[in-house]
Amino acid sequence: MDEFADFLGLIRDELGLVLTEEEAGADFDALPAWDSVHLLRLVGLVERETGRRVPVAGVLRARSLREIHSLVGRPAVPAGPAGPAGPERTDA
Repeated sequence: MDEFADFLGLIRDELGLVLTEEEAGADFDALPAWDSVHLLRLVGLVERETGRRVPVAGVLRARSLREIHSLVGRPAVPAGPAGPAGPERTDA
C-alpha cells in the first residue's frame, strides 16, 4: 500500500468512490460522498490488504485520504494485546 495510486484503487474498487489525487487530498468535509461508514470500511480494508494494524487514533485525526495514506504507509508498530510495546527493560 506504498503507492498512492494503489490506495485510490482500493477505495475505488472496494468502496465505490472514484476520486482524483486532488480530491483525495481535500478535507473530508469537501467530499460529498464521504461518511463515517466509509472510514470504518477503509480501516478494515487496509488492515486486510496490508496484514497490519491501522493506527486508528491517527486515522480519526486525519482530515483527508492523503493523510490516512501517509499513516498506513508507515512501517508497522509492534503491538501486543494491550497496545504498542513499551521500551525494553534491561534490568531484568
